[in-house]
Amino acid sequence: MRNLSDPSQFWIYLAEQPLFFLVLTVLAYLVGDRISQATGRHPVANPVLIAVMIVGGVLLLTGTPHARYFEGARFVHVLLGPATVALALPIIRHRALIRRQWRAILGAMVIGAGMGVISAAGLAKALGLSAGTVASIAPKSVTAAIAMGISEQLGGTPPLTAVLVISTGILGAILITPLMNLIRVRDYAARGFAAGLAAHGIGTARALQVNEKAGAHAALAMGLNGLVTALLAPLLLMLL
Repeated sequence: MRNLSDPSQFWIYLAEQPLFFLVLTVLAYLVGDRISQATGRHPVANPVLIAVMIVGGVLLLTGTPHARYFEGARFVHVLLGPATVALALPIIRHRALIRRQWRAILGAMVIGAGMGVISAAGLAKALGLSAGTVASIAPKSVTAAIAMGISEQLGGTPPLTAVLVISTGILGAILITPLMNLIRVRDYAARGFAAGLAAHGIGTARALQVNEKAGAHAALAMGLNGLVTALLAPLLLMLL
């Protein structure tokens, strides 16, 4: 029988509850989203970044290993599939516009996906990183599930790839709006496509917050980028 008045014992009790870390994750995101709303959806106040900082801080302070956390929060992971499929809805709503732009979309996708791999892998090789690390970095702009598969096939380290993917997504979601404003890109279709191409799901979520047309093109870019990068990455790494 534990003495729940002891903070350490109380934490151990909570950590043993199967849904505790799921609740912690959801609450952390809700806090992040509330902060984002309070700042007028400022790019720096990214809900995912805030949630990661909250959950990561709790795990560090309590010494909770990731494996223990994931046991309780795995339901969020399961929902990634349905959430990704749901991104088809804005694409369907804007399918007429997308159909008219298919040539530009195809060209931008091939160039963007190729440059994403070349710039990341090229910089890693220039810095003298190992072949395994280069392979882990190459698919950083693709959504995590696909990126980890590409990394494994190329001889990389999937967990490292996952960290890089999340970091890329958060950084892209923060920078996309000020960057597009700086270079005076006003078209929401172009802005959204760039967000989905460079920053996968997190960038797509940011695009959906800003404009539905941007969100539709971001979702399209995110989906296509997984396919194109899976085809291009092995070839480009061979050339590099």
